[in-house]
Amino acid sequence: MSIISVFPLYWMINASTNKSIDITRGKLLPGSAFFENFKNLLASQDVSSAMINSFKYALILTFLSLLVCSLAGYGFEIYHDKGKDIVMSIILLAMMVPFAAIMIPLFQMFSKAKLLNSTLGFILPTISTPFLIMLFRQSSRSFPHDIIEAARLDGLNEIQIFFKIFLPTMKSTYAAAFTITFMNAWNSYLWPKVIMTNKKSITMPMLVANLTEGYVTDYGMLMLGVLLCTIPTIIIFFVLQKYFAEGITGAIK
Repeated sequence: MSIISVFPLYWMINASTNKSIDITRGKLLPGSAFFENFKNLLASQDVSSAMINSFKYALILTFLSLLVCSLAGYGFEIYHDKGKDIVMSIILLAMMVPFAAIMIPLFQMFSKAKLLNSTLGFILPTISTPFLIMLFRQSSRSFPHDIIEAARLDGLNEIQIFFKIFLPTMKSTYAAAFTITFMNAWNSYLWPKVIMTNKKSITMPMLVANLTEGYVTDYGMLMLGVLLCTIPTIIIFFVLQKYFAEGITGAIK
């Protein structure tokens, strides 16, 4: 089962080193066309611009999402109010609405607000997600309330308690949320395809999709584009995998 799971990754790396004709013939050994594919990719697409855009959009969205959703999850759990469970239920109901159902109204709204081809237009629809709010709320349940009371007695206000005590304590949850949010933002295709109408605002998933256009597809160049698009998420996951597992486990508890 492990071999079956890893094989697509091996095939992607292997295909990026072969010519298109070798890939269509089913060659499963590395070739010598990696630099040729890389040269062709740079000549046909603005890879550096797409990579910079993807990093910029993904990082800004990730950090803002972590801030907003962690504040919301912390507030839902720490502060008591009769209507908070009702509000939380309404937020969770939003998970049942498919994005395609609200995509056209969102585009019209963002177009009238002149937010097309902007970072703000990219991040606003997903800056706060029900899943992340629920994740931080579940994690906040294991946060000792005695520490909060002690901090209040020491003179810390609520914002200071959050940033100086809660945030450092929940490193594993933040790591898990960072991994999930960054990967989703990096791999996002549908909304950027709609909102980014300028070629200068292209992202890596959009660039890879562009490689399939035309009468003939160069599969070697296409697989190299997919490999370049995959590397950042692989690095993020392997660097944070320990904290990711701890954060998810802690949230479930």
